[in-house]
Amino acid sequence: MTLSSSLPLTHDATTAPALRDHRIPADGLCEGPRILRRLPDGVPGRPYEKFELVPQGPVIGAEIRGLDLSRPVPSAVRDELNRALLEWKVLFFRGQHLTPDAQRRFARHWGELETNPLLAPGDADDVVRFDKSPGTVPTFENVWHTDVTFRERPALGAVLQLREVPPVGGDTMWADMAAAYDNLPAGVRERIDGASAVHDFLPGFSRFYSPRQLAQFQEQFPPVEHPVVRRHPETGRRMLFVNTSFTTRIVGLDRPESDRLLRLLFQQAHVPEFQVRFRWQAGDVAFWDNRATQHYAVNDYAPHPRVAERVAIAGDRPFG
Repeated sequence: MTLSSSLPLTHDATTAPALRDHRIPADGLCEGPRILRRLPDGVPGRPYEKFELVPQGPVIGAEIRGLDLSRPVPSAVRDELNRALLEWKVLFFRGQHLTPDAQRRFARHWGELETNPLLAPGDADDVVRFDKSPGTVPTFENVWHTDVTFRERPALGAVLQLREVPPVGGDTMWADMAAAYDNLPAGVRERIDGASAVHDFLPGFSRFYSPRQLAQFQEQFPPVEHPVVRRHPETGRRMLFVNTSFTTRIVGLDRPESDRLLRLLFQQAHVPEFQVRFRWQAGDVAFWDNRATQHYAVNDYAPHPRVAERVAIAGDRPFG
């Protein structure tokens, strides 16, 4: 059955027929137009002169062409790449095939590298190796998250290279958390502006390690509090800063109320208009702003191997 095209789009409330209750739960994703602004208000877009930039979506994701990351990056190129990172949140570089040393050298243009004893190392302590060959221990996939928010100073960003890709699948997705914040209902924004949340490594890593293994790191990584809405230290934009893997509760709310509000906030990363999806080829590099994004590694490629190496750049303490 289809609705007649002759039905009016408006009606007189005094003559409208009674309809059965058709409400949906208040917490969730709302349909309708999205606010999609890539730049802070009042900041004009400018062309790039040192490389070619190809947008992969309206608010997040751009491919950078014309650069060889194995070579030293001049300061003018670094500054323009940083502007691109702030504007597009994740940058893609095809066919780089960097050595671990070259990958680390590129990342160091943005700061000191951090180590993560919870993940398997590569050729150096500050290189993490994700080897998803059959029989290896699983790690973070099929969950939206922001890296290491359980630290007092979560990572500024990360540089990831795929060394071995499956024939089909194994994509990675990123979500723009500034857009996620912009599109929250005004009442929700009022509730979370100025609020803090607790972040803990245990929920995310308990999927992979035994309680005995996890206990070794409890003193090294105690729970920390971060603002629910983080202000970007370079752009000033407000961004939603909670994630499924590490955020356990909102300070000052009882557990049922905190759980309900966090469920609503966690869902915002799932909105396609805020996302970009990247199909990897061997040797490709992605560089993302960990302050402004969440990401999701799609686990749809078994039984084929997928091998990646990541270096993370140490960040600052989040503020609201």
